[in-house]
Amino acid sequence: MDYQETVQWLYNQLPFYQKDGNIAYKKNIDNVVSFFQKNGQDYLSFDTIHIGGTNGKGSVSHMLNSIFQESGLRIGLFTSPHLLDFRERITINGDMIDPHFIVDFVKKYMQDFKNLNMSFFEMNFVMACNYFAKKNVDLAIIEVGLGGRLDATNVLLPILSIITNISLDHKDILGDSIDLIAKEKAGIIKKNTPILIGQDNEANHVIHGQALKLNAPVFFAKKHNFNSDLSGNYQVYNINTTISAIEILNNLNYDISKENIINGLANVRSNTGFRGRWDILSTQPYVICDIAHNIDSFNNILLQLEAYKCKKHIIIGFSRDKDYNSILKILPTDYHYYVCGSTNKRILNPYDLSTSFEQYNLSHQIFDFSSTAYEYLCSFSNKIDLILITGSTFIVSDILKYLDKS
Repeated sequence: MDYQETVQWLYNQLPFYQKDGNIAYKKNIDNVVSFFQKNGQDYLSFDTIHIGGTNGKGSVSHMLNSIFQESGLRIGLFTSPHLLDFRERITINGDMIDPHFIVDFVKKYMQDFKNLNMSFFEMNFVMACNYFAKKNVDLAIIEVGLGGRLDATNVLLPILSIITNISLDHKDILGDSIDLIAKEKAGIIKKNTPILIGQDNEANHVIHGQALKLNAPVFFAKKHNFNSDLSGNYQVYNINTTISAIEILNNLNYDISKENIINGLANVRSNTGFRGRWDILSTQPYVICDIAHNIDSFNNILLQLEAYKCKKHIIIGFSRDKDYNSILKILPTDYHYYVCGSTNKRILNPYDLSTSFEQYNLSHQIFDFSSTAYEYLCSFSNKIDLILITGSTFIVSDILKYLDKS
C-alpha cells in the first residue's frame, strides 16, 4: 500500500472515535499493553509529559512544545484529533511524521493490529511511541485521547502529569457529574510523580485523594505575566499552566530559560502549526474559527465576543454526542446563526438541529456544509461584521480545508 492507501486503511479498518463516537471507546488499556509486551516497550525509552483535561490539552501541549523547541530540545508531540492532515497527530519539533514511516509501520504490524482488534487511536499511539523512539527525542508530550484512566496513553510512566481543567463533556462515557469525570481524569496520576492542576475546580478533592494514595506531589498553576501568539482570552489559563509546568520541570534538572519561555509563547503557531483556537483568519470582516464544543468552552468564547461591537454571524454545528441543548440555552438571541452539517457522520443533521434552535428562539438558517454557509455570508457581510465558525473540531476542519483550497 502507498501512503494514501495506508491512511485510508487506518480510517476504515476499525471504528475510531473521531468518526464513530463512543462505540470506538475501549474500556481498558489491554490492547496497548499486549502490543508493547510483544514488540518492545518503546514508550519507556524517552521522558514523557502526560496531559489530560476537558479543555486546554491541545493549547498547553503546543505551548510546551514551542518553549522546549526554543530551548534546543528535540520534542515529540502526540495529539488528537487533527484538523487538516492525519500526520498532525505525530510531530517532532513541529515537523509531521514521515509518510514513509507510517506505511512501513502499518505494514509491519498490521497483523498485530488485526489480532488485537486495536482501535484507530491505539494504533496511532503505538506508532507515535515507535517513531519517537526511533528518532531519539529528548522528551515527548503526550495528550490523553479521552478521559484518562482507561485511555490508551495511560501505559506511560511520565516525569510530570498535567490535568488542565475538569468540566462536563463526554458524559455518556466518563460520567454525568464533575466528580465522576474527575475520577477518570485523575487516573493518569502515577506513583511518586508530580501532578499539576491547571484550574481550580469543585472536584479537586477527587484529584487530591488519588494523589495521596500514590504519594504524588500536587501542584496548582500559578498566575504568570506572559503573552502568547494564541489570541483567545481563555489562553491565560493555559499560559499559567504551561509556565507552572516549566517551573516544575526546571526543578527536575531541565534548564528552560525565561528567554525560551518568551520566545516559545510568542511563536506557538510558527513552531508547531497549531490551529483552530480563536484562529483569526481575516479582519475585514473578522473571520474567526474556534473548536469550542462544550459548555465551558462556549462560555469562554461568548465572553470574548462581547468585545466586538459589530453584527455577529455564527456558523455552527455539533457532534451527535454533545450536550448541545446546554449550549443553545446560553447563546445570545441577537446573534445570527447558520446551522450546518458535515461530510463527517458524527455531525448532527442541521435540519434535525433546527428544531432546538427554534425552541430557544435563535434566529437561524440551515446549510448542508460550513463552506456553503461561509460563501453565503461573504456575499453580503461588510467589513465590520464578524463571522465565527464553531461547535465542533469537524466543522472547523471543514472550513479550513475549504479555505486552503480556495
